[in-house]
Amino acid sequence: MQTVHALDPLRNAVAELRSRGPVALVPTMGALHDGHLTLVREAKSRGASIVVSIFVNPLQFGANEDLDAYPRQLARDSALLEAEGVDVLWAPTVEAMYPAGFASNISVAGVSEGLCGAARPGHFDGVATVVCKLFNQVMPDMALFGEKDWQQLAVIRRMARDLDLTRPAADAILGVPTVRETDGLAMSSRNAYLSAGERAAAVALPTAMRKAIAAIEGGEPVPATLATLEADILAGGFRAIDYAELREAGGLAPLAARADTPMRLIVAARIGSTRLIDNMAVAPA
Repeated sequence: MQTVHALDPLRNAVAELRSRGPVALVPTMGALHDGHLTLVREAKSRGASIVVSIFVNPLQFGANEDLDAYPRQLARDSALLEAEGVDVLWAPTVEAMYPAGFASNISVAGVSEGLCGAARPGHFDGVATVVCKLFNQVMPDMALFGEKDWQQLAVIRRMARDLDLTRPAADAILGVPTVRETDGLAMSSRNAYLSAGERAAAVALPTAMRKAIAAIEGGEPVPATLATLEADILAGGFRAIDYAELREAGGLAPLAARADTPMRLIVAARIGSTRLIDNMAVAPA
């Protein structure tokens, strides 16, 4: 595996990969877990050479968020990626990604509003900006993202469509199902922040979500089901709910009743000092 920290060596390495066939990009912020490695394995199954980026993007962190505390484990992550057969690790410095004088911003309206967009103002501008830069730097034939952050996936696909990106095209931005721990908790780098007690209690989130989905699919009213969902999460040990909503899966329109279209139940909740997100599919009516 080749590790590069500057743009010219990256482009030279990707040009060599492209001479062999398609190139896949897996963007990450590091602190890798099996969810990330599942993205790598999915790319490999598609016969692509693989570029993984590791960059803790300051633009997507708010003033009171965990940028400084976010885990940085480049040596460990590099060993994991090499064991998976990754071809290139792109690990730029902040200065390489945002040179002096950097002054551009990409804002994606609509799908970025509400949910995490409301709870974390400016977050999705930072996501869209860095992902667009990564796409332009690597020019992959496909890019793979976990479905755990469903709103992020929607923002990136919308950006690609609106800006007429072709490497990758919007249809080549692939969502990979959320990887979960054995008790159902979605894998996340932020799970490392949880104390032993908080980690044991965190399973209340996916458990309550599955219960709510069964109720919605069984015909229960959505507003009452969401109220019960929030109560169940809080009773399980969480201290606050940022949101718990039923949304249309594609454009993320809010839904007050079960619809005849693919839907997602999307939740963000806080346990201790940690904010966890999750989403699950809800079957159409």
